[in-house]
Formats: sequence, C-alpha cells, structure tokens
Amino acid sequence: MLLRIGSRGSRLALTQAELAAEQLRGPGIEIALVPITTAGDRDRTKPFGQIGERGVFVKELEEALLAGAIDVAVHSAKDMTSTDTAGLVVGAYLPREDPRDALCGAGEIRPGMRIGTASVRRRAQLLALEPSLSIEPLRGNIDTRLRKRSERGLDAVVLAACGLDRLGLAGEIGRRFEPDEVLPEAGQGALALQVRVGEEDVVADANDPETSRRVELERACVAAIGGGCLAPIAAYHDGETLTGLVADPDGRWLERRTGEDPVALAAELAALTA
Repeated sequence: MLLRIGSRGSRLALTQAELAAEQLRGPGIEIALVPITTAGDRDRTKPFGQIGERGVFVKELEEALLAGAIDVAVHSAKDMTSTDTAGLVVGAYLPREDPRDALCGAGEIRPGMRIGTASVRRRAQLLALEPSLSIEPLRGNIDTRLRKRSERGLDAVVLAACGLDRLGLAGEIGRRFEPDEVLPEAGQGALALQVRVGEEDVVADANDPETSRRVELERACVAAIGGGCLAPIAAYHDGETLTGLVADPDGRWLERRTGEDPVALAAELAALTA
C-alpha cells in the first residue's frame, strides 16, 4: 500500500512530515512525501489579512486531499481553521511538544525593544506585557526570520518553541514564555494528520488521545468565539483547565477566562468584546 503524505515544502514542514511518516510506517506500507506549496508560502511579504485569514498554510493541502492526490495531510495544528473542512477530518494528533512561544535574540523583554512577529496574538500579548515595545511585522520560515532579525537590527523575534526544537535550533531561544505570560495559539505544539472522512483508520494508530482531547477543546473554544489567526484570540488547555483569551490588537486591554466547557467559555469571552 502506497501512502502519500502531503506537506508544505519548508524544512520544518518536511521534518514534521517525516515525524508523521515514522508513526505511519508498517509492514506493507510504502510512504511517499508530497511537498505542496500553499498561498502562505507563495506570498511572504503581504500581511496575512491580504492573502486570506486562518488557513493560508492549509488550503492547498486540503484541496489535494479532496482531489485524491494525497492520502494524509500533515499540518501544524495551530495553522488549521478552528472547524473541519467539509469532507475532511483530523484523524490523529501526534503527541504534543512544547506549546510555548519563544523569544529569540534576548533573554527577557526590556522597555523599548524592537521585536519581530507577524502574529496579532503575540503582538497583543507582548504589548500588554510591555507597552513601550515596537512590534514589527516579520514573515518567512524559521531560518528566514532568524536571519532577518540580524539584517533588520531587531532586538528579538518571537517564534513557536516547538518548531525551533524540531529543527535542532533550541539554542536560539533566550526565553520560553509561560502560558500565563503569553497564551499559546490553539493547537500550538501539536501535529495534525488530516484525512478524508471515512478514512480515519489510515492514521488512527498514530493518535495521542490526550493531545487530541486538549487540542479539540482549544479549537472548539476558538470556533465558538468566531476568531481566526488574525484576531487576538487564543485558547490553551494545560491538561486540567481550558484558558481562553481575547485582546485588543495593541494590547490596551486583555481578558483571560478559564473553564471546562469551550462554548460557555467562548460566550463569556465574546461578551467582553460586544
């Protein structure tokens, strides 16, 4: 049986696809990795809002799945939309790695620093921690963003710790923000294996039930609020409690709430922005 695994073509994405392949290999199963370029990969200059909202790194992979060109799509769970695309389903989540955001280039936040990130979630929370920061847009893959920090004279950049860890770049990290400082994106740290509805058995053995439980609660919270990756919204489950966040894009106000029911938590957060 040939199992075609679709992935973005970046070094990190292919590393993550190989992690998935390791879990899916078995007797009689041949693996083929299929790199696919997404809208988010093609345009690395425009803000996300000008090329689409949440999902700019998954749409082409999902289209390939629906067309039968691949059998499994490997996504960073944080890049996915908060609701499943018609005809597709996440059949497995690999065990979650570090979900935290990482400060690269400095060991702490200091007043007046110039920090690069394209994430409005990170921007809002960083400015809430230190209003005097200058947050500058910064896109590209991990290697590109690390290089641009030096080229542009930025004091630091903020990236997902898990991506740096997977690429052997943990030494670039000066500080890992705890969730009570910077709440992670829903699904951050987890890899999602997406398949066509009815074909969940193809990846079922790779699923980590606890990661699935936590990430699905996070996604449900974000879906109920109605936000995407362009909105300063976050949700994170630490194993015991689900925490949701909404914020002003410039960090002027930020609200966190905790609970067990993602819909009720989302309603409480949404009421704060009404």
